Amino acid sequence: MTLQGELFSGAPLDTLLFEKTAYRNGYAHVAGIDEAGRGPLAGPVMAAAVILPAGLLLNGVDDSKKLSPAIREKLFDIIMARALSVGIGIIGPDEIDRINILQATRSAMLAAVQQLTPQPDYLLIDGITTINTKIPQKTIKKGDSLSLSIAAASIIAKVTRDRLMVKMDTTYPGYGFAGHKGYGSAAHMEAIRVLGPSPIHRQTFGGVKEYIT
Repeated sequence: MTLQGELFSGAPLDTLLFEKTAYRNGYAHVAGIDEAGRGPLAGPVMAAAVILPAGLLLNGVDDSKKLSPAIREKLFDIIMARALSVGIGIIGPDEIDRINILQATRSAMLAAVQQLTPQPDYLLIDGITTINTKIPQKTIKKGDSLSLSIAAASIIAKVTRDRLMVKMDTTYPGYGFAGHKGYGSAAHMEAIRVLGPSPIHRQTFGGVKEYIT
């Protein structure tokens, strides 16, 4: 796999189509947005927003779930170096419990967009959920496989969250956060049963709330 940036040469239509359409419609700064961590029992939900230079092809960039951790780490550095701007939004477990995971995800996405400089004038969002902004936006099912900007955001969000959960493994030992990253593996569920929930567990989630005292 070649990990490098090129301008348009051989750019697959299905990964730049949405961006090119936005440029043709007069938009100048198109941001791709994706999240990581909606499903775990512990830790934050995190979103990333990425503006790539118009016409930039980053070979190997794809839905983060399709990539190995080593490839994601390499692509993370390339995206950070080549992007015009990257924003990261994070909503912690207490807020997730307070407003629910859907609203927390929307808040994280909005926070990521607000960090971008320059501010985008068009948004491409993975999935079907819009965010609360006047910036024109398009939701795309499986967008992390169809849009290069969204795929780049998926990698930034995933790598950033995974790194945080590795740190949480040191802060809250015994749960195995470095391995499962907060998802409900059998070992994680057993640790919750034995140790009780940690301060970063989502207390409204099944598998955790049963052990709240």
